[in-house]
Amino acid sequence: MESLNLKNQVDIAKNMRIIEWLKAELVESVGALFKALLKTGDEAISDCLASIIISTYTLGKRVGVNFQYIDFKVESKLKLSINEAHEVEMWYGDLSALLAYLENKKK
Repeated sequence: MESLNLKNQVDIAKNMRIIEWLKAELVESVGALFKALLKTGDEAISDCLASIIISTYTLGKRVGVNFQYIDFKVESKLKLSINEAHEVEMWYGDLSALLAYLENKKK
């Protein structure tokens, strides 16, 4: 029983450590994105955005939020922002485009 308790403590500590690492990765990726936006490199910008998305999903999983629920929340927030006439939606239609993309991806 003591061995099982120690293993649980190690797992909790390991999970806490990876959560902190993922948070740092997220901040680092956002910083890299800001730097990439100063340059004109689509590749660097795309790479940073992909890293942010991966870190976000992985961080969610580590704190108990599954990938499907994150997807659900993203779509819900998009619909809400569209209905509330968010500026990005009013000016460019980006939120509707993203929602359509995500819904098409499911098919």
